[in-house]
Parts: sequence; C-alpha cells; structure tokens
Amino acid sequence: MPALPLRFTHGALVEDGQRTCFSLWAPDARTVELELDGATFAMAPEADGWFRLHRRCAQGALYRYRIDGELSVPDPASRFQPQGVHGPSQVVAPGRHHWRHEQWRGRPWTEAVIQELHVGLLGGYAGVMRELPRLVELGINAIELMPINQFPGERNWGYDGVLPFAPQHSYGSPDELMALIDQAHGLGLMVMLDVVYNHFGPDGNYLHRYAERFFREDKHTPWGAAIDFRRPQVRDFFIENALMWLSDYRFDGLRLDAVHAIEDPDFLRVLSSAVRQHCGEDRHCWLVLENEANQASLLESAFDGQWNDDGHNTLHVMLTGEKEGYYADFQAPTERLARCLGEGFVYQGETSHHGTPRGEPSAHLPPTAFVLFLQNHDQTGNRALGERLSSLCSPQALRAATTLLLLSPMIPLLFMGDEWASESPFLFFTDHHDELADAVREGRRAEFKGFAAFADPAQRARIPDPNALQTFLDSRPRRNADSDDWEAFYKRLLDLRRQHLVPHLPGTRALGAQVLGDRAVSARWRLGNGSELRIDLNLGPDPVQTHLPATYQPLFNCTEEVHQPGTLHPYSALVSLDSTTAAEPAP
Repeated sequence: MPALPLRFTHGALVEDGQRTCFSLWAPDARTVELELDGATFAMAPEADGWFRLHRRCAQGALYRYRIDGELSVPDPASRFQPQGVHGPSQVVAPGRHHWRHEQWRGRPWTEAVIQELHVGLLGGYAGVMRELPRLVELGINAIELMPINQFPGERNWGYDGVLPFAPQHSYGSPDELMALIDQAHGLGLMVMLDVVYNHFGPDGNYLHRYAERFFREDKHTPWGAAIDFRRPQVRDFFIENALMWLSDYRFDGLRLDAVHAIEDPDFLRVLSSAVRQHCGEDRHCWLVLENEANQASLLESAFDGQWNDDGHNTLHVMLTGEKEGYYADFQAPTERLARCLGEGFVYQGETSHHGTPRGEPSAHLPPTAFVLFLQNHDQTGNRALGERLSSLCSPQALRAATTLLLLSPMIPLLFMGDEWASESPFLFFTDHHDELADAVREGRRAEFKGFAAFADPAQRARIPDPNALQTFLDSRPRRNADSDDWEAFYKRLLDLRRQHLVPHLPGTRALGAQVLGDRAVSARWRLGNGSELRIDLNLGPDPVQTHLPATYQPLFNCTEEVHQPGTLHPYSALVSLDSTTAAEPAP
C-alpha cells in the first residue's frame, strides 16, 4: 500500500512557494483579520467557523490573527514561533530541506532499543546531534525526544506546550531539527517524538477566546476542561499534527502522552489508521502509548506498544522498598513482577489500592507490545528531589535489574544518563514568571505534603524551585567515576541482545513466570525460532534455590561470582538459552 498524500486544513500552508493559504478555525469570533508585513487583511468567513485568506508572502514572513478587532494572537497551528508563545507566527515551507538520506525506511519495532532524552538539557538540536555517534556505538538504535512543541519561556519539560505544530524556538530552527533527524537516519537511528494531545499548557493558549468549542465543560482532566475530540475540526487538528511530524520532519514514530485523559473512545484508532495509511507498507512508523487504563485491545493492531508503568513500578518497589504514592498499588512486588513478565500488565481489571479498577487482560499479547524501563522522565522527575536509582539502590541490584531490562523480550527504554549510572538528579523545571511562577513553585511543593519525608514545611522548602535556572542546570546528566564501567556493561548486554534475541523476537510468546523467593523470580519465553529464553532474577539480599535444566546454556551472569548450579546469588540475574527446541533453519 503506497503512502497517501497529505491534505492539511489548519495553519499557514505554503501553496506554490509564493502564495500561502492562511486558515483559522474560530467559531466564536465575529471577524478575523490577518496581520502580515505591517498590513491588515480581512479574512473571509466560511462554513463551520472557518476563516481563510490566500496571500502572496515570502518564506519566513511573520503574521498574527486579530480577533474581533481586539486581540492579536499567534496561529494555533503555527509552524514556528521565533519570539515565543506570545510572539508572531512564521510561515515555514517544509519542502526546503534537502534530505541526504531520502531512502531511509526505518526499522522493525522488534529491533527497538530506545533512549528517551530532553533536547534542552543536551544543548538543543545541535547538542543532540553530537551525542548520536556515541549512542549508536553503545547499541541504541532509536531516540525518543521529550515534547518539543512550543512552550512558554526557554526551558520546560515540554508538557506545558500550547502550540503543538511549532518546534520550540530555544532549541534551534526547524531546519536544524530536520538536520538532526537526517543525521540520525544516516547513522541507522529511528527518531521518535513525545506528543501531548490531552491538554494545553497554562500560558500562551488563546483558544478559549475564539474557539471555546475546542473544549468540553462536561468532562475535565487534571489540567482543566477536556479537549472535545468529537468535533471534526478538533480531531483533524491533532491528526494533522501527527502527520506533520511524520511527513515534514520525517520522525519515525510518536509516543502519545497520557491518552487515558483523552475523552473519546474512537480518536486513538482513527489517528492510528491515518498514520498507517499515510506511511504505507514500506515505511516503519512506530506508535506507542502511555495509558494508565492498560487497554490491551489497543495493542492488538492499532499501536505497536505501551509504556509498561506496571513493570517499572513493581521493579522500583523491589529495588528501593518505597511504598508511598502510586507505589502503594505495588505491594507484594515479587508476585506482581512474575505476572508482569508472564502476562504483560500487572493490573488487568483489578481494583488498585486507591480503589479504582483498571486494565484489560493482556496475556495474549507478545512481550514486544510492552515497553519496559527502570527510569524515565516521569518516575524520576516526579520525585521531589529527582533522585535516580543510582542513588536509591545498590549498584549490584541495579546491574541485576538492568540485565532483565536489556535481555528480556520486552522493548527496552533507557533514560538519558542510565548508561552512566548518572547520579545527577532529573528535576521538574519550568520558566514561568510572576503569579504563575509562584503558583507552580508552591503547587509543586504542596504535592509532596502527604509524604513522610516532606510532611514538615521546612523540608518541603528544600524542594527546588522549578523556575530557577539552577534547577535546570542541575538536571543535566553527568558522568561518574565508574561511568566507563557502566557504559561497557550496557554495551555488552546490548551486543548480546542484538546477537541472540533480536533476530528471533518476531513471534515470541511468554511461557510464564514463577516466584523463587522474596524478590526472586524465574521467567521463560519461547522465541520466534522455537528456542527458549530464561531469566532468573534475585533482587533480594539472600540466595535462593533454583533449578536450571541441563538443556539450558548460560548466556549471561551479571555477578562476578561463579555460578553455582541450584543457587541464585543475591542481587543477581542469570540469563540462559535452550536452543534444543529451536526449529531447523530452512535449507
């Protein structure tokens, strides 16, 4: 099936290099005017709340829309905001970039080894480009950029974005973003983008002034009124956004943030279908969810995978012993880890500690439908002090858990700095000002008043101010004295994954998992070639008994101790393969 041509409706769309069609959906506006090159032009009202105007203008021209003669606003589908969220929008012609790797078609999902990174912390698009050769040498074959949609200020996680079509101006130009993706493709790297379709940030969103119908007041999310995906103009806005990233910038996939907050049962499937039709059969485009609802049905065909928060939360409790906040749902973690390795999700319809049932049965799904991680921006950055696991558990335990992460058939996701066991915190940072800055700082600290360590107001005052520049600077990942050893450890595991697992991951099925003892489990999978993979993991301080049949050959032992048959050492992981069941290769 060939890729489908694109037809955008939102934004300033360059038609022939000189003429541009300016389109704005403003159903609550009486009049809309285009402010362009120091002049003002009336836009023609059309059916269903649209205003349009065709004008000759140069690439790079700056413009705004004036609503009812009162308020000048940026284009909600602006392709670039060189002066920030409150400044004018810029006309961008995406076809100007000369792609050096035109024939790139991507990688199959089963090959994925992903590193999540924050563009700003690495020094913008140019800084990320400098990191790419090192990541390839390590064994990473995909990077996932935290949201780069235009947000207020110079620094932000990206989830406060208000102009989802515009790449953040403080990271570099659209051309520099294209150059980053082009270089990544030349090195064999997929590039994914984290997109936020569940809300807009609090500063710079003018939609309520002229398009109140973009939202619905009968449904609310943690960020305010829910977006009304029932309206075709709204649905098209976000689908066009997804297709723009995949076509104009040639991203290789999208990670959809917090889709459980999207109040529409059909939107996700419609978006998936549009992406699949656009990309065609000869191009790999990965679609990944973050979804607290654990909707296994979305992973049967519409989406390639889901971030497995259940797996992370279970392993975090086992490694740290923490049980406050959402970790309260993961007590008895050994049994929960066995279920995660054997069936995918821990919660498959059960009621959580917080009294809410969630999830659907997931045991029928392949392990590659689940993205496993030990850390990411959420679980690290949503801690009051942003500590990483390197500061929360022993190096031996972290090595054992990392062995499971990189040699299980689930898709591994690393967070930048993991490969160094970086001890730099990853903190929550923003660049708000005045009353909003005060509200964000105090709101951030108030979030932790229910935690024992921050019940005292004096302790809460230690939580870094998100708006302070130092908070951002402290979050840059840095190497430690033993980072070289950790990097070599990661490289060895990823070499083993590439050699022994990746060729046989298509068709892999879980064979179940069992509890060996406190914080110790054994899990098995039948790979696509018929061989069996087994991982025995002990994250506890005591040895446990296990039995490895003679047909299994050890592939990797993460401890320096000699493996003793029948004994699994504390803080260890033993990975084995039984190739006697493998199918004979075709002649």
